[in-house]
Parts: sequence; C-alpha cells; structure tokens
Amino acid sequence: MQDETVVTSEIEGGCLCGAVRYGVGGTPLYSTICHCCSCRKASAAPAVAWLTFERDRFRILRGAPQSFASSPGVLRCFCGRCGSQLTYTSTRRPTHVDITTASLDDPTRFPPLMEVWLEDRLHWMSVDASRKQYGQGGD
Repeated sequence: MQDETVVTSEIEGGCLCGAVRYGVGGTPLYSTICHCCSCRKASAAPAVAWLTFERDRFRILRGAPQSFASSPGVLRCFCGRCGSQLTYTSTRRPTHVDITTASLDDPTRFPPLMEVWLEDRLHWMSVDASRKQYGQGGD
C-alpha cells in the first residue's frame, strides 16, 4: 500500500443488514476515493472509498452477494437484501478486488491516500490536497 499500514490477520466487514459477511487478509494495495459517474450511481453517493486487495485473499463468510455488470468487464457485488455495495472487480485487474471501505467493521483503519476520476467530481465536493490526485484512474 502507499503507506505503512499492514494487515497481519484477516479483517471483516459486511452489509448493513448483516446478511452478507466477508473476510480479507493481507495488506491493501490501494486506498482510494473514486469520483467516477459509475461509482456515484451505484452507491447513490457523491464518491466511494475503496480498498484494493489481492483477490485470492478475499472470501465470503456468510450469505451470497448479488452481482451487477455495471459496464463491460466490471462486476459490482452487493447485498440483495439491503442493497449495500460491497465489491468491484474488473477483467482489467483480474487478480484484484476492490472493497468498499465503509463496509469494513472498522472503516477508520485505512484512510484514503488518493482520489481518482476527479474530472467526474461533483463541483460541490471538496478535494483533500494532502491526497494524491488523478483526473482519471490512478497508478
């Protein structure tokens, strides 16, 4: 990851209603806030915070998330009961999974270090100048 935060054991998270629970281990590769139109629409929020992990470190502990192909090669998973957005995977990055930071049991553990798709940012959303900033996708 871009800082020294390391996960030494599995961390957990899940949806609002508790029907879906997941675990993930390892160190996050990225901690990002995305301003793209697709993330905004999928979450009904002005931006979404994501953590990127190695896909083989992620597992569903309980429940069966629903999925939606939001664009070619992209699959977004969410709870079919309460609608909480949980993950994002892409054929462009087949070994990675993005997890919504706010779905973690402790979302404060991994503060975002960069913001992406600022060209799509809503004009009334502030940008934190201390984070790396990208007009489109990051690294």
